[in-house]
Amino acid sequence: MLRRQKLGAPEHKRDPAAHGGTLSMSHNNTRSFFNFSQLVLSAGHLKSPSVLKHSKITYFEVEILDVQSKKQICIVDKVPPSSTLLDVKHKFHKACPQWYPSRVGLQLERNGPYLKDSVNIQSLAVSSIITLYFTDLGQQVGWTTFFLTEYTGPLLIYLLFYIRLSTIYDQVESTKNFRHPVVHLACFCHCLHYIRHLLETLFVHKFSGGHTPLKNMIKGCAFYWGFTSWIAYYINHPRYTPPSFGHRQVSLAALGFLMCEAGNHFINVALAHQNHSGSKACFPSPTYNPFTWLFLLVSCPNYTYEVGSWISFTVMTQTLPVGIFAFLMVIQMSLWAQKKHKLYLKKFYPEVRRKAAMIPIIF
Repeated sequence: MLRRQKLGAPEHKRDPAAHGGTLSMSHNNTRSFFNFSQLVLSAGHLKSPSVLKHSKITYFEVEILDVQSKKQICIVDKVPPSSTLLDVKHKFHKACPQWYPSRVGLQLERNGPYLKDSVNIQSLAVSSIITLYFTDLGQQVGWTTFFLTEYTGPLLIYLLFYIRLSTIYDQVESTKNFRHPVVHLACFCHCLHYIRHLLETLFVHKFSGGHTPLKNMIKGCAFYWGFTSWIAYYINHPRYTPPSFGHRQVSLAALGFLMCEAGNHFINVALAHQNHSGSKACFPSPTYNPFTWLFLLVSCPNYTYEVGSWISFTVMTQTLPVGIFAFLMVIQMSLWAQKKHKLYLKKFYPEVRRKAAMIPIIF
């Protein structure tokens, strides 16, 4: 009995030890789990690792060929899809510094139209390689410079003839002959016309095209400056004879001239406001200003008023050079009006379809 108890004693002693060990281990596990829970709660919600998304951007290569020889000039690489043609021109200028962006003309086809600077590259792409044809447009000038030069010349040239320089007219005749009031009035009206053009160029008109070839400015200056010299020479000549119907003819013609000048100004202001108001594009509508009511009859009333000014000036001065100039202006303005009228028909057909281009019924 004693031996059996002695032999059983160790077993009895081992059991509590083993039981105690198990309790201590479970206690440690509970404590570790508690600590881990506290750590999780203090750290916030568990977040799954973010998945990295690699956005793959496709770049384009623009191959630029000479329009005449079809030889490759350069390749503009790594062009983003959001780039415009103007961005390509700037990169092309870096590769070929002799051609700055304003004189670079790019075409999709050799006989096709020149692409606008605002065209998006992605809209031209059929594949990752875009082929464009290059044309050197020559020396370019800005539109503001173009019109300031074109209109400043006639203003100064007319004044040189008005003061009757001795190098132009005979000094004896100039001092003898009396100047008719229409000569002074014609100088005032002529200067007013070109001063209005200059002020509108600076403060009213917004030119989106950017540039035009220098040769166009030379042709425009030759036309306006040449005719101004011819007109001013006749009107300011010491032997100039006043109009046939005297004061009444001059007064009515001067009134018509001033009304056309005012109408032209108000129409240009209305067109500038319509083009840059930021609202939805729509055809200009007449306002409370009576000079804008011509929009009810024609689509290009600014050309109508311009022609009216020169016809009135012809009647007021009754000279052949002014009449020829007015006739040429009617032809030129009618061509511009027809071209603009076709554009208006595409954009604003319901509002323009019953209107004439420049002169009601006739054009």
